[in-house]
Amino acid sequence: MAELKTEEEQLDAIKRWWKENGTSLIAGVALAAAGVFGWNAWQNYQDNQAEAASVRYQQLVNLTAGNALDDATLSEARSLVDDITDNHADTLYAELAKLLEARLAVQQDDLEGAKAALESVAGSSSRRYVQSLAWLRLARLAVASDDPEQALELLDEPITDALAAQQANVRGDAHMALGQQAQAREAWQQALTLAQEQNQPLYGVQLKLNDLGTDEGAL
Repeated sequence: MAELKTEEEQLDAIKRWWKENGTSLIAGVALAAAGVFGWNAWQNYQDNQAEAASVRYQQLVNLTAGNALDDATLSEARSLVDDITDNHADTLYAELAKLLEARLAVQQDDLEGAKAALESVAGSSSRRYVQSLAWLRLARLAVASDDPEQALELLDEPITDALAAQQANVRGDAHMALGQQAQAREAWQQALTLAQEQNQPLYGVQLKLNDLGTDEGAL
């Protein structure tokens, strides 16, 4: 670029540059500002959605705190589940609501309804812990439905290590349902070991082992 010799020439050059590029520069700044505004607006919207979902989920938890729920309470609970899952589908609370829906279905002896709710979480959740909970509960349902083979298949899913003790416990239940006492004993013993290592309470497993009696094969 040739050297500009006078202030007037420099000023003329600036004017020409602005005439040629000013519009696009303004547009770029406006787009950038709009992008920042849009992102902030989107973040605020997401925060508001999460807060609303949290409030609705807490209402659901409070409503279903008791074990014996009348028909009106159950109907209201189902409406809350639908509201959370329909209007806040991308939040953690929608998945937790489906897990709670499954528990309510079990309380009503609706195992198929519970299975459908859990399968929706297991099949769509991107949160490994929540997904693992769904697989575990589906496995328990399979044992309760006299399908221990299906339970063992579900327990082969990549369940998070944080639930390994519970996984081993249900695996023992499935083996016991199949009459495989040695495998059940091994799984329950593993469950107790994992629970101790992870400092997690795991109720009822020692009673299951006691019911099996002495492992004569280990003597």
